[in-house]
Amino acid sequence: MYKNFIVILLLVVGIHQVKSQETGQIVIGSIHSIKSDILNEDREYWISLPDSYHDKESSYKKYPVLIVLDGNSHFKSISGIVNYMSSDVYRNWKIPEMIVVGIQNVDRRRDYTPDKIITVRENNTGGGDKFLGFLEEELIPQLDQNYRTEPYRILFGHSLGGLLATHTYMKENTIFNSFIAVDPSFGTWDSETMDKKLDSVTEQSFERFIYIATANWGKRNIRNRDRHIRFYESLNSKSKDELPAKLEYFEKEDHSSVPIIAFHNGISEIFAGYGISYRDLENMEQLTQQFYTLSKRLSWDFLPPENLVNQLGYKLLQSGKDKEKSDAVELFSLNVKNYPESPNSYDSLGEAYEEMGNTQKAIENYKKSLELNPGNEHAKMKITKLMKSK
Repeated sequence: MYKNFIVILLLVVGIHQVKSQETGQIVIGSIHSIKSDILNEDREYWISLPDSYHDKESSYKKYPVLIVLDGNSHFKSISGIVNYMSSDVYRNWKIPEMIVVGIQNVDRRRDYTPDKIITVRENNTGGGDKFLGFLEEELIPQLDQNYRTEPYRILFGHSLGGLLATHTYMKENTIFNSFIAVDPSFGTWDSETMDKKLDSVTEQSFERFIYIATANWGKRNIRNRDRHIRFYESLNSKSKDELPAKLEYFEKEDHSSVPIIAFHNGISEIFAGYGISYRDLENMEQLTQQFYTLSKRLSWDFLPPENLVNQLGYKLLQSGKDKEKSDAVELFSLNVKNYPESPNSYDSLGEAYEEMGNTQKAIENYKKSLELNPGNEHAKMKITKLMKSK
């Protein structure tokens, strides 16, 4: 699987080089800056928006936010993976489209360590909570103001960034919902410190999802793995219900090679079940149960994706059976309910009513689709045809 990522990234780089020579540049994101009063400094961040973000027909959509620590190292690769796994272009649909935000480093030892590390020489460690204040009180509110964000937020961190992600997960209050902690640096937490932190964990943490990746450290591997296993098992023992978490060990990856594959596996684990194919669903009941289970596990209401419901609806509509046609109307009506600003949802419902012989309802929905998207030629043609047949 890791080799596949390398191939994809090489292809992207290759395409970029060819396109640059012929027609200019392929842009994967934009650079921004914010003045932080909490940190008393300017902070740069990079943003990658989903493919559908600027589509007129998708202007109603809102997107989860993925915050990537060490953005200077991980932003490009993670943005590419998210795009490949979620975009309509590739039709993978394994995860939701999301806004990816890469935070550029200033002083990662200061920003990513939640506790002061005592050393012989003076150091500036222990600024983790202050940095979190910057993320939660300054950066994310600015993102919410300037972009169509969904208040479901994922924090990704590797090494010291993974330490901060784990610390955030354990806090009683945070605006983050899920965490990917890749080979987190637990070396500064001795057994006593870790026990104190675990003792302070409240039920709020168990409403969040955390994925922890462990790399192979060679001769030092036992100590690294033991820390992660001990942490995970302690959480598991404290959780009253099934722990919404996963710990995964990568024997063939070291500390520097693990982030890409761990991100893929981590984001896939968070949204396990989201990418179900319409071919594996038979009816509305199975669909709603699938996303009820996902929503319960993540403590967030994830609606069935519009494209998935559409595919299932057309599968039933084209069966030729009256019962399944009726079920298709129910499915397309669900899309209208969940996505009332989507012109496509009304267009599809119009087709279903037309197939059922309900001309009036078909016209009503085609007109609503046309109202939302005046350029919908399909709806115009259908309205004209059905009006003549009345």
